[in-house]
Amino acid sequence: MSVTILRTVADLRVTVAGWRRAGETVAVVPTMGALHAGHLSLVEAAQAAADRVIVTLFVNPKQFNSPEDLAAYPRTEETDARKLEAVGDAVLYAPDGGEIYPPGFATTVSVTGVSEGLCGAHRPGHFDGVATVVAKLLLQTGADLGFFGEKDFQQLHVVRRMARDLDIPVEIVGVPIVREDDGLALSSRNVRLSPGDRTIAPALYTALSDAATRLSAGEEPADVLAHAAERVREAGYSDVEYLELRAEDDLAPLDRPDRPARLLVAAWLGGVRLIDNVKVAPASTR
Repeated sequence: MSVTILRTVADLRVTVAGWRRAGETVAVVPTMGALHAGHLSLVEAAQAAADRVIVTLFVNPKQFNSPEDLAAYPRTEETDARKLEAVGDAVLYAPDGGEIYPPGFATTVSVTGVSEGLCGAHRPGHFDGVATVVAKLLLQTGADLGFFGEKDFQQLHVVRRMARDLDIPVEIVGVPIVREDDGLALSSRNVRLSPGDRTIAPALYTALSDAATRLSAGEEPADVLAHAAERVREAGYSDVEYLELRAEDDLAPLDRPDRPARLLVAAWLGGVRLIDNVKVAPASTR
């Protein structure tokens, strides 16, 4: 098992060109580092689907809404490389800021529709930053497949729409959420939770899961969502930014789960913003 670290587009393209000459397929797993089991599940899915895997590591300043949040984001390249070695051969593409956004860089990719509402409403410009950097990474790697976690469900939709609209020849693959034993969705931000807040954090998933069950049973959605948000606050979360029912295929707001849906939430705990989502089966099928 080995990990090769590349830092320039030129070196990356030479490597990928060699794979292409050998007739090999390529998958990419874009990350901002601080890798955990959720990221590694993406890498393993990519390894099962393609001959070669590129894991990108770039803390993208364009998708942060505050300098403080950017500064606090964990940077653990050496540890990340060791974790990748444990799951198999891969290339770690870890460019610096100048390689991604060279002097004079003046282009922004903006995706309307699926980027609106939810995180898009509370993090202005965030999805422009995501779409811009992911477009660059897809083009730089020339990957056949791109793997993204379903925890960032709105982001997954934004990336799919962007790749489709720009005719980037890549298949975007969503990978299910990986959770701790107590239900908390794995996230690089979880390390910023205090021990006390960490014991509270699973209440988010518990409230979502119970709400999804009640919605699928045909209970009144407005009452179910209001009760779920109140449960999250009572558990110790300081704020619930949103808790909404959306269609799974296009993120359209739903009054009730009359087709496959997701219940999505963002909430603050101890100064850390956590997001999560769960599937909601259509009420008419139960």
